[in-house]
Amino acid sequence: MTLFRPCIDLHDGVVKQIVGGTLAEGAQPKTNFVASQPPEHFAGMYRRDGLTGGHVIKLGKGNDDAARAALAAWPDGLHLGGGIDATNAQAWIAAGAEKVIITSWLFPDARFAAERLAALVAAIGRERLVIDLSCRRKAGGWMVAIDRWQRVTGFAVDECNLARLAGSCSEFLIHAADVEGLCNGVDDELVGRLGRWSPIPVTYAGGARSLADLELVERESNGRVDVTIGSALDIFGGSSVTYADCVQWNRTRTAG
Repeated sequence: MTLFRPCIDLHDGVVKQIVGGTLAEGAQPKTNFVASQPPEHFAGMYRRDGLTGGHVIKLGKGNDDAARAALAAWPDGLHLGGGIDATNAQAWIAAGAEKVIITSWLFPDARFAAERLAALVAAIGRERLVIDLSCRRKAGGWMVAIDRWQRVTGFAVDECNLARLAGSCSEFLIHAADVEGLCNGVDDELVGRLGRWSPIPVTYAGGARSLADLELVERESNGRVDVTIGSALDIFGGSSVTYADCVQWNRTRTAG
């Protein structure tokens, strides 16, 4: 079954919703929403409503205190990503992260470094690790994009690589960077392939705008891919889907 997974995106220490492809060093990204509430407000909501597997993403510097506040509001209830490496992963778990999310650090010079992944698994164990394979669509498929999704690697998101990495982590998180924050619908082709390819749980993010998109992902992935909805949600300034409806979606699917 496909479940809704919540998120808390942090930029300059504030909860925001950003158009993913506009997030670049030294420039202000295009922003859909800036919250007046602190990150712990959202974490507390997710805890109250039993929404598990949500991710807190630090988008650049200046977000550590905000991230710690979110984790403190729900210890062992959220996943934490952004600037994670083998030297700080354990500290973030100690701060309350159920799991840490790793992305750019695995790709120095835009090349996959198996030795870095091995070091991280040795430090915290695969059950505490989520690998972020956020990607951009290129000719013939999708390629992992790092450094705030601005740098495209030569590492394909495909069946072979998902199988290769699955033994070293407990989940994948995959943002479709080309549609992230646009609220124009999900990349249904990618969703379908993730459902067929991945041997472990996957959360997809990018473009979801309605309960119909949750239904689409459930159908295309055969219920094997979960979905994050950000900018379209009413709690983040959206108008096409309510947070309450997403909570009810999960309750319907987990009842009994």
